[in-house]
Order: sequence, then C-alpha cells, then structure tokens
Amino acid sequence: MSIECKDITKQFGSTRALDQVSLTLEPGHIYGLLGNNGAGKSTLLSILTDRQLPDQGTVTVDGQPVRNNDAALHKVFMVGEQNFFPEDMKIKRALHTMTYFYPDFDLRRAHGLAKQFGLSLKKKIPALSTGYSSIFRLILGLSVNTPYVIFDEPVLGLDAQHRELFYRLLVEKFMAQSCTILLSTHLISEVENLIDHTIILREGRILRNAPTEELLTSAYTLSGPAGLVEQYTEGKQILTSHSLGGLKTVTLQEESTEPLPAGLERSSMRLQDYFISLQEAEDGTTERKDANHVYES
Repeated sequence: MSIECKDITKQFGSTRALDQVSLTLEPGHIYGLLGNNGAGKSTLLSILTDRQLPDQGTVTVDGQPVRNNDAALHKVFMVGEQNFFPEDMKIKRALHTMTYFYPDFDLRRAHGLAKQFGLSLKKKIPALSTGYSSIFRLILGLSVNTPYVIFDEPVLGLDAQHRELFYRLLVEKFMAQSCTILLSTHLISEVENLIDHTIILREGRILRNAPTEELLTSAYTLSGPAGLVEQYTEGKQILTSHSLGGLKTVTLQEESTEPLPAGLERSSMRLQDYFISLQEAEDGTTERKDANHVYES
C-alpha cells in the first residue's frame, strides 16, 4: 500500500513547476513536504489528488491510477484552502454531509473537536474568520478515516494555542489509525518533532527525500577561530559559512564522527537550520560576513 508518483512533470508557460518528481508515501509515516514559495508543493499535491493533470508522469494509490478513479481517490483526503460546501451551509450541516461522501467519517469526533477548538456548529461557513475557516477544514481532516490524509498549509491564521492543539490531535490521530499523513508547511520549527520523513522541494525538483533523523545526522555546524575552521574543513563539502570577527561557523554536509581538534565546537542540526543551509547552498550564497549579514557568493 502506498501513494506513488513517477516522473511527474508540470509546466505553466515558461515555468516548470515540477521536474520529473518521483516519490513514494508508505504507510506508518508522517511526511513533511517542505519548500519555499514557488517550490511546487501545491502543484504536486493537486496532481496527487487529481485536481490537476501532469504533463508527464503517473500517480497511483495502492497500485491504481488516480486519474478519473473514484475508488483510488476515495482513499485520499486533502485539507487545503478550497471550500466545496454551499456558501449558505452551516457547520453542523456540513459535518453531517461528510458522512454521505465518507461513510467512515467520525461525526461524533468532529463535534467534539469543534468544541475543543471553540467552533460554533451554528456558524455559516462564509462567516468564519481565516483562522476558523482553517479550523473547520482541520476538523474534517482529523475526523475522516481515509488511509491517506494530506494537509496543505493547515494552520493558516491559527494562533499559537490552536496550532499546538492541532499538532497534538494530529499525532493522536496517527497513533490511533496508523494512517499515512503528508504535511506541507512553512512552519518547519513547529513540525520538526512530528514528521519522521522529510521531502524538500526546490524549483520543482526534490533536493532531499529521507527519514528526518537521517537528514539531521548527515550534517552539522562547526564553529571556532577562522583559521582552525578553514584548516579543518579543507576539502569538505560546506553548505554555508558565516564569519564574525575572527570567528567562523560553517555547516558541513557529512556525518559528525571524527574527533575535533582543540578549539573547535560541533553542534547538531535542527531541521529548519538544515533547510535554510540547503537553500543557501543551492543559491550559491555560502559565505556570510560580519554582523550585518551581508551575503556574498
């Protein structure tokens, strides 16, 4: 069982939104799909759910193509910005309507979640604020019982308390149902302890696709006197370098196994720091000097 993309390519005019993207989403994982604006995340998710057609490539769910295949698509639920309910519909009616399309939709859970988030069931969907519109869609995703659930920028407009509540409920859902979850977000620091597999997309290409722990042990930061750092890192793969006075900090793409010379300090990577370092390396801005953070190629 899996969602599998093979060589997905999508062009919009002169812009190649996706360039031969291949990946597999397997059961038992919370995947993180990370990338800057314009990386191709939303386009990829739209193709995964048959809302857009790829120019090339295929998408299958449990071995079945998604194109015009209700049986395959019924296994995947995506939480995005689109509203598919009539504009005058109230929340209570919308939740009940979900049971017609998804017979396993947990209506009792949905009502309980609405209470937890402080969402009135009597509200009409168009009357919801940006934050509560997001909450309404999150409740759908947390209450549906499909094998695959995709969240596209799920916490748009949510305050810190509601974001934290969502993350906790997401883990509870994952533990209870063993579903496959794909989480596309810009808030890397908030999800790095949730996602066990990370996919980094840039300009329509996959830069990294690996278990999160594996990514974070494949790089580290090194700091110390500039001369010592430069001597130690000669011939090594440097992602980024930052100089301040006589001190220097670099991000190295290698496992931190060998002992360090006196005067140098090694630090493990956080996922957000690794993501930024990877983007800077791709941009060619590997050197940052002085406190003003002026970037040089």
